[in-house]
Amino acid sequence: MSGVEIRELECFLVLAEELHFGRAGERLYVSQSRVSQLLAALEQRVGARLVERTSRRVRLTPLGERFHAELAPAYAELAGVVERARESARGVAGRIRIGFQGTADARLMAAITAFQQGHPGCVAEIAEVPFADPFGAVRRGEVDAAIVLLPVAEPDLVLGPLFSRQQQTVAVSVRHPFASRASLAAAELTGTPLIAATAPAPAYWREAHAPSTVPAPAVRTLQEGLTLVAADRGAMLLCRPTAEYHGRRDVVFVPVEGLPDSVLGMVWHRDGETERVRAFARAVTGATDVVETPAA
Repeated sequence: MSGVEIRELECFLVLAEELHFGRAGERLYVSQSRVSQLLAALEQRVGARLVERTSRRVRLTPLGERFHAELAPAYAELAGVVERARESARGVAGRIRIGFQGTADARLMAAITAFQQGHPGCVAEIAEVPFADPFGAVRRGEVDAAIVLLPVAEPDLVLGPLFSRQQQTVAVSVRHPFASRASLAAAELTGTPLIAATAPAPAYWREAHAPSTVPAPAVRTLQEGLTLVAADRGAMLLCRPTAEYHGRRDVVFVPVEGLPDSVLGMVWHRDGETERVRAFARAVTGATDVVETPAA
């Protein structure tokens, strides 16, 4: 690494994308001749040609292709290190976008309040995450982090602090045989059509929230599911706070004994971890109803 200039590496990366000296110069705000000079200096350090240039085309040499494949991710990681250091130096400021699935209830609002009190220079914005797409908003960069229903088994996502566990209830129509029951055993749901989410929710996630082998409709949103429940097209599992929030006269929510508790967790993309995200995770952890944080 002795003597390597970061500008030479930046020039090579841009040229590898553009394969045109003029366009590379425009992106770097330098002249075409300066691009040639930077490339020549880098090739001299490497000891071989990285780019072939003719009157008709510009292309990478085989060595240049290998060099680019290794350099691009290393440069991206270096840029990330600098950005994270910059964020730490200036503190938590700007805005953080938090997605939520189901209901932005008192548990989430307590975490947001704690975050805002601790970081008045950063505005927390919230947006609903579609029931059938729990991880998409994080992956697309629409939110910085999201509070979603577990399980989460996505290799590109980090699972942070968990919210308190809640008993599950089954939503049924007022005309359903279960509607008059004070509670149910999990085994009694075996033959009940349970409404599930559609794709892009992963199959393992859909099955966890609709553990039934009886065919039932699939929905994109929670409201679609409750509408089908009211029409007696099937039943739907919901955690107790969500059931209470979405109470309606044509739907009854019956507690279910013997099912795993419903748990919410904070997730963010591995490449999108910032000081703001870490600070919000600490606020979630510090909320009174947070019970545990998974090991890294």
